[in-house]
Amino acid sequence: MALQAALLPDRGVVKVSGDDSRTFLNGLFTIDVTKMTPGTARFGALLTPQGKIVADFIVFEATEEDGGGFLIDCPRALSGTLVEKLIFYKLRAKVAVQDLSATLGVMAVWPGAAESEYGPSFADPRLPDLGTRVILPPDTTADAARDLGAMLVDADVYDAHRIALGIPRGGTDFSYGDAFPHEANMDQLGGVDFEKGCYVGQEVVSRVEHRGSARSRIISLRYENQSPDESLPVMAGEKQIGFLGSATNGHGVALVRLDRLEDAMAAGTPIEAGGIRLHATKPAWAKFPFPGEAK
Repeated sequence: MALQAALLPDRGVVKVSGDDSRTFLNGLFTIDVTKMTPGTARFGALLTPQGKIVADFIVFEATEEDGGGFLIDCPRALSGTLVEKLIFYKLRAKVAVQDLSATLGVMAVWPGAAESEYGPSFADPRLPDLGTRVILPPDTTADAARDLGAMLVDADVYDAHRIALGIPRGGTDFSYGDAFPHEANMDQLGGVDFEKGCYVGQEVVSRVEHRGSARSRIISLRYENQSPDESLPVMAGEKQIGFLGSATNGHGVALVRLDRLEDAMAAGTPIEAGGIRLHATKPAWAKFPFPGEAK
């Protein structure tokens, strides 16, 4: 497959720097920031005290050459909220928090690894098949893609790639402020460190992990013909089992109750959304128990 690149207009960039930035972020985020080194990236989130996702993001520790500090590749619609939350928790910590979304964007390059001279480049920590992320001024995207020998495509092409892999996107496939990390499969994608010390919402997340009690999960879907609309209820006969998220080119994702999906599959009840027949599958990278698997 030829190298492709796309600027992701739904992504923003927040920078956290200062002497206390590492310990400050480590006390808030679901990942162990103390294990990070310059030039590496981790997938994580900031949660509410009740354990629900405020924002999920990719944290990149910049090298000295790239200005140091931590660059947070986050949903652009939530960059202001994230800044406000971090400042709220700042207290006397020696950190500076900046929303750089007006001047910096995020470009995805796939498949495989790539390194751009136009900005910090790092492998997407969620899944190797997602390729590389580059943080750069948006007006340099075309030049950066040309320099990499990549075909510049619309963000919809990357979105179709993401959906086919079964990777959820917050705000579309689950609701911020309402979903737990396990429901968004963050535990499956390296987004939660279960061995680190305390962070906001840890008690709830740890309880779900140790009890194995995640009733709802993002799953993959296949379908034929036209794509069903986002946010439609996913039905098994007369019973709703979840909500549809992203869908395109015969692939989709949905947040469903696994017990209800299991009952439907055991009874041979068709699953559909908006009258379109759906086939539920487990993402290839996922390790959680799936209906129909041997236990």
